[in-house]
Order: sequence, then C-alpha cells, then structure tokens
Amino acid sequence: MTNNLLIHLPANKRLVWYLAAEEYFAKNIHPLRQRFGIGSENTNKDISGLLFTWIVPPTVIFGRHQVMANEVNIDYCQANNIAMYRRKSGGGCVYADEGNVMISYIAPSSHSEKVFQSYLDKMSDTLCQLGYEAVKSTHNDIMVGEYKVSGNACFAMPNATIVHGTMLYDVNFEVLQQAITPSQEKLAKHGVESVRQRVMNLKEVSRYQGIKGLEFQSVEQFADRIKELWCNQTYIPTDNDIHEIDKIEQEYLDPAFISRL
Repeated sequence: MTNNLLIHLPANKRLVWYLAAEEYFAKNIHPLRQRFGIGSENTNKDISGLLFTWIVPPTVIFGRHQVMANEVNIDYCQANNIAMYRRKSGGGCVYADEGNVMISYIAPSSHSEKVFQSYLDKMSDTLCQLGYEAVKSTHNDIMVGEYKVSGNACFAMPNATIVHGTMLYDVNFEVLQQAITPSQEKLAKHGVESVRQRVMNLKEVSRYQGIKGLEFQSVEQFADRIKELWCNQTYIPTDNDIHEIDKIEQEYLDPAFISRL
C-alpha cells in the first residue's frame, strides 16, 4: 500500500466536474497532506499525494489545443447523446464510458515529468499486482503485450502536478471508433489502420494466450482494487469543497472554451 489519500467524490457528475475537482484539490493539496500526514514519513514526497477514480456516461474529451472538428465526430456524438468537452491539458482525444475507469492523481510537486513517470511506473506495477503483464511505453501509455490499456496526460500547476488517465476495462470500442476521428497521420505513426487495432480491454486480457489477469465482477470492483493498492486514508469532501468545484466546472462548460480553435 502506498501512502496516498483517497478523495471520495460523488458519482454521476459530468466528466468536466471531475477535471474541476482535480484543479480544486491541486490548489488545496498541501493543507490536506498536512492534515492527514501524507508523505511525512516518505522520502520521495513527489509520489505521495491524492488520488480519485471516476466513471462517466459516454463522453468525448479533447485536448487544450486541438481543433474540435478534426478530432470529434460531432454529428455522431450529437445523435447518440455523447457529451463533448475540452480539457485544459494537452494530448489527444479520448472517449470514455461506463466501462472505462478514469484516474486522477495529484502530487505536491511542480516537477511534472518526474511525477508523470513515477505515476506510470506505479500504475504499471499496480496492474502487475493484479496479474496483468503491464509496462509503460515511450508514448506515456500503459501496455499489456502489444495492446494499449491506458492513456495518460499531465497538467502542471504552480505547486502541484495533475496526472489523469484512462483505464480500459470494458469499453465499447465500436462506439469509441465512431465518436473520435484521429488523423491518418497519427495512426500511421503507430503503424496501425484503426484505433481498435491498438487498444484492448483488460476484461479481455485473459482470453489471450500467455497473458493473464484477474477478472472482476464489475468495473467498479476493478476500480476499488486499484484504490486499495494506492491509498491508506480517505477524505470525504465538505459541502464547501463541492461548491468550489461546481464554480470551477463552469469554466469548462463555457461554449467559447469548448469550441475555440
């Protein structure tokens, strides 16, 4: 078990609400760490911080500098009630649904690359503990065999670093392919013809010869196991915490921010 603090957030929020929660807790990480003694006995304090997981209905989230129309199949998403948002961090377009565990990790350090690589190492080790032969890639993904099971990005703030990532457990890949439209140049860079060739659900891992992994009864059970391996204390946000997160969320919901070039 790692000396991290689990933030127990409410369910059934919009994806961008959880991104707002990342910002809020990044701004308040030092008082929380002091209150709970997080990292006080850890020589590597950069990797002792806050963690929460979240699961959302079908949603597409694209990077800060991406052109929405180039990355998202807008007509398909509108017709199928798939929400579309922009995030403040860079990186590519991501589809999430109820089969995907979103993970947020916040460390009390502005050395973002060090935090990022430490997170990737730790999360790869966590999956190995669960029976998956997982390793991080040079593209900041986590791989099982030749398949990507987790994509990740980081967002540096003045006194903290936010790492957020996907964990593909039982995602609907047919919808994923329709909802996002990566460029042919990006696909060619990885030597593949489609998104579906590059990714695999962890739920499918045990079907592949030579690759083993634990099977869970639900995606929630899988997420709970990750939290157990990472955290040894829990914080339940106050009404004031929720109110402040609600305020930050409005920045993400601004139509000018979502659609800007």
